[in-house]
Amino acid sequence: MRTTTRVAVVTGGSGGIGRVAAERLAADGQTVVVSYAGNPAAAEETVRTIGDAGGTALAVRADVADETQVTALFDEVEERFGGIDVVVHTAGIMLLSPLAELDLTDFDRMHRTNVRGTFVVGQQAARRVRSGGAIINFSSSVTKIALPAYTAYAATKGAVDAMTLILAKELRGRDITVNAVAPGPTATPLFLQGKPEAVVEQLTKMTPLERLGSPDDIAEVVSFLAGPARWINGQVLYANGGVV
Repeated sequence: MRTTTRVAVVTGGSGGIGRVAAERLAADGQTVVVSYAGNPAAAEETVRTIGDAGGTALAVRADVADETQVTALFDEVEERFGGIDVVVHTAGIMLLSPLAELDLTDFDRMHRTNVRGTFVVGQQAARRVRSGGAIINFSSSVTKIALPAYTAYAATKGAVDAMTLILAKELRGRDITVNAVAPGPTATPLFLQGKPEAVVEQLTKMTPLERLGSPDDIAEVVSFLAGPARWINGQVLYANGGVV
């Protein structure tokens, strides 16, 4: 069964950039499945917000690094809505420390969610997304601007870049685009948590636009890649206001 409305799965859709991206895709007319790991109340709030605005959404729990749960997520989406056209993988964690001081347990946690999670979600997406669809991973501009204390996090996002570029080529002939969005400093709770005001001010001044990005800025890029951007493929798009 082919639905007339595009169906999008957004991991990490219960908060931050993921939530705003889910709401934007719903506003674009897509049916949205909000995948979350541990905050059902926030996920259901996202669903209610989308519904109140006239959209269609469903919340489904899945640990992105658990292949059984991710398979069940994709099974449920196909059963409920007939297929999947867009996968937006925003789920990730960020734990900051200079390399010499990093607790390797934190490194392993980030690797599990950011690298294994991207691989597991990408594997199901590669098997399930319909012709004309889009797979959108989330990287980070920190792989390019190399901020101190971001070593381990940037390493996980470098792996996301590699997976994105190669998967785009592996899906040759399927009419499916695969890209990554690499936000710069963006005003989300994840980014702002624990940062002194002076540090936030310094990061604000890094961009020629002299402001932090907003989740809406990033959702706009997601909307573009999930819909009209059929000739952008195998790319990492730096959505960072000009930070270099």
